[in-house]
Amino acid sequence: MARSLIGGMINNGWPADLIHVSDPLQDQRESLNTAFPGIHTHAENAAAAAAAEIIVLAVKPQLLAEVCQSLASSIQRDTQLIISIAAGIRSTDIDRWLGGGLAIVRCMPNTPALVQSGATGLYATPGVSEEQHNLAESILRSVGVVLWVEDEALINAVTAVSGSGPAYIFLVIEAMEEAAVKLGLDQASARLLSLETALGAAKLALESEDDAAVLRQKVTSKGGTTEQALRVLEEGGLRTLFADALKAAAQRANELADQLGAQ
Repeated sequence: MARSLIGGMINNGWPADLIHVSDPLQDQRESLNTAFPGIHTHAENAAAAAAAEIIVLAVKPQLLAEVCQSLASSIQRDTQLIISIAAGIRSTDIDRWLGGGLAIVRCMPNTPALVQSGATGLYATPGVSEEQHNLAESILRSVGVVLWVEDEALINAVTAVSGSGPAYIFLVIEAMEEAAVKLGLDQASARLLSLETALGAAKLALESEDDAAVLRQKVTSKGGTTEQALRVLEEGGLRTLFADALKAAAQRANELADQLGAQ
């Protein structure tokens, strides 16, 4: 995800020489320097963060407490903005680990950010200024669309919908491919038709003034093939399954926040 953000920022006009990245692995630093000429790489987090206006915490959630605690003594509380893209870690815990009194933006991006088609939910703590708010939005918007929430608890809903959401779509595509092969199509054809159908439907929904329900109705002729397929899905409880799935994801996000925040 960090690599995606770097690429997106540079593509959107951020000067490469203003970007400092830390990674303990030399081969990773060399790879980053090759991929993004002009950026600065460091072996130590403190070296990258020392003079930074914005610090992006792009590490695994299980490592965030350790990373924050190692940076606490070098943080400039009056000027620096902290952006966390670590899933499941509340801003209060990040603030505590870093020593307190910080401007923090917590983000929940998703994997399509890897191809600059991400959807990111953001939450800003009260200490985030308007300028910092705009900077955070600019960074995350470089890899897709952004949506701000006023209540940090809603980040769990964002996680359930868009953070985990790509996996739901992949499962639907996978199921369509398998069903198409059973109907006689070869694997390559089944994959291509399923992928292009998913892409086309999403693009049509994005560009249309109609909501998903209206679009569904427009493609469903009375007594036709689509109506029959949708009847099977509805009778199979598809809506209930999705409601239960998203609820389970949101509950798990809250459980993980409790577990990881206890460090």
